[in-house]
Amino acid sequence: MLNWFRKRGPQFRKRTQPALSVVVVVYNIPREAPRTLLSLSSVYQRHIDADDYEVIVVDNGSNPSFDHKVLEGLAGNFRLLKIDPAPASPAYAVNQGIAAARGEVVGVMIDGARITTPGLLHFARHGARLGDTAIVATIGWYLGYDIQRRSMHSGYDRDREDMLLASINWPQDGYRLFEISTPDESSTFNGLGPSNESNALFLRREHWQTLGGLDERFDDPGGGFVNLDILRRALELPDAKLVFLLGEGTFHQLHGGIATNAPNDRMERDLKRWEAQYEKIRGYPYAPLSAGTSATFIGTLPRSALAHFVRSAIAPGPKHPDPPLGRQFDRSLWCWAPPQLPRDPTIARLVELAQNEFQAGRYESAAGIAILARARAPDEPEPQRLLSLTAAWFPWNGAPQPWRVDYHLAMAAAHRLLGEHDMAISHFQMALALDPNTAAARHGIATLQAAGSAGTEPLIENR
Repeated sequence: MLNWFRKRGPQFRKRTQPALSVVVVVYNIPREAPRTLLSLSSVYQRHIDADDYEVIVVDNGSNPSFDHKVLEGLAGNFRLLKIDPAPASPAYAVNQGIAAARGEVVGVMIDGARITTPGLLHFARHGARLGDTAIVATIGWYLGYDIQRRSMHSGYDRDREDMLLASINWPQDGYRLFEISTPDESSTFNGLGPSNESNALFLRREHWQTLGGLDERFDDPGGGFVNLDILRRALELPDAKLVFLLGEGTFHQLHGGIATNAPNDRMERDLKRWEAQYEKIRGYPYAPLSAGTSATFIGTLPRSALAHFVRSAIAPGPKHPDPPLGRQFDRSLWCWAPPQLPRDPTIARLVELAQNEFQAGRYESAAGIAILARARAPDEPEPQRLLSLTAAWFPWNGAPQPWRVDYHLAMAAAHRLLGEHDMAISHFQMALALDPNTAAARHGIATLQAAGSAGTEPLIENR
């Protein structure tokens, strides 16, 4: 897997002062670390030159030690620091890496088992320039189709993970990682709402100094809540501006991590201990970030990630008190408050018909009916709101896909409501021309021709 990059040859163009430094902590992950570091190499990362950044690998007491030969074939500027003996927590290792960093902007990856996307460093560098106190955060994912703590008890293992990566031809297109991954517990909003931690966090050097780096009092193996703590403290800096990298992320590989891959019973015990430690250090209980935490977005949104972001906007999960679109958002009508129906009963029934078409995903007919309602009641808000959502389905020349039977049935029902029987019959006839077996159209024509009905029958018969 590494050969795809190595055959292009290392690029060691040194620069006195790189713009960006990335600190990556590794500990007993000989399978996972090479992939992480490859994803940070200059032939994988896009729109950034090798001499624009450096990667500082901090070996936090691995046994055996991290093999420095891994770095020799990677394109870019890599350095290795070894902490030996090393504390159980990665906080000290992170701080040593920050102290050694030369870049104006310093990113921290506390977990070296996470593969990155190809635009991570480019957009992190630009995100850090959006404000003097920009806090650039990324979204965390698990490789695999479930939270790893659960999936690893259902057959997910390193071999299956290797096959998943091979199935997308990684590392040729790092954005395909979204196709085989699941948002981690802290990132179910995918950046559209509060995320409690970032596994690739970028700040200007002076702000790391102001914060004093990671708090080394979080001394449990894995660091406990140290990663959650640093994001919260960073956001408490004066004039802090949260910047989320849209369409970028870090993808966790299975490696038996203290938190990410712990059995549920052990994780519950650990969480209680970490919460107690946090309260002892900070003097108050830990609480997730407020749902009102606003963010600026920078980056691109590849198609492979789009489904996750759409889902996170519409249905972010049960744990969030205030979803991105609000708890009152009506997904069927795409509105924040129940629409007020017009007082005129005929226009009200017309609007209800348009709403039914919208809810059924028949946007052309929803738009066509809303146009009829607006022409007769131009100041009513609901027909205009529906049109704002469906106008693209109704071309400017007023001739949307004439081969759609459902469109003609809906328009016939609308004209029938308005007492415009000739127009209703015309649409029924067009429906029959498309499908002679359309029973609702035959019945509608017969009813209107025989009785001169005022349109009191059901609006649309069984289709």
